[in-house]
Amino acid sequence: MRTLLDCVDRVNAAHPWSHNDHYIPWVLRHLPPGANRALDVGCGTGTLLRALSRRVPVVDGIDRDPAMAAQSGGRRADLFDLPPEPAYDVVTAVAVLHHVPLEPGLARLRSLLRPGGRLLVVGCYRQATAADRATDLLAVPANLAIGLLAGRDTPGARASMSAPTAPARETLREIRAAAPVAVVRRRLFWRYTLAEDAAVG
Repeated sequence: MRTLLDCVDRVNAAHPWSHNDHYIPWVLRHLPPGANRALDVGCGTGTLLRALSRRVPVVDGIDRDPAMAAQSGGRRADLFDLPPEPAYDVVTAVAVLHHVPLEPGLARLRSLLRPGGRLLVVGCYRQATAADRATDLLAVPANLAIGLLAGRDTPGARASMSAPTAPARETLREIRAAAPVAVVRRRLFWRYTLAEDAAVG
C-alpha cells in the first residue's frame, strides 16, 4: 500500500488538483436556506471563500498561516482566537479539524453559529477499518484519473498543495462520537463530510 500511495503522490505532484476543492459543490449544496453571513475557517487559497461569496451576502475567512491568509484575502487568525459569539448562519471548515483537538475544535465551530445555523466540515480521518481500506483502494484509480485527465494545473492547485498539512488523528468512529447529532459520511479521496444544524432558540 505504501508503494501505491507513493505513486499517487508522484502523480499528484506532476498533475496537481485539490482534493479539498473537489468537495466545494457538496458545501454549496448544503448551505442553509437564506444564509446571510458565512465564515470559512482555514480558508487556504480562497477557492471556497470565493464560491461562498457568490451565494452568501457577507463572507469572512480566516487562516492561521500568513501566506494562505494573504493569498485568499482572508484574515490571519486562529480558530481559538475568535470570540465564541454566534455570528454566522453557516460555518465551513475544510481540512481543518485534524489540525486541532477534535472536541474543542468542534465546540468552537459550533459556538460561532447563530440559532438554526449550519456547520459544514470536510475533513481528513485516520483509516482504521476494512471499509476505510476499501474506500482507499477505490480512491486510488479515481485520484489518478482526475490528476491525469482533468487536473492539468487547475487554478490554485499548486498553491493549495503548499498549504501546511498534518496527519489525520481520529477515526470516523471517533469523529461520529464527538458529533452525535451530525450527519457524517465517508467520502473518496481520504475525506469525510460532516453536516450539523445548530438548535433553534
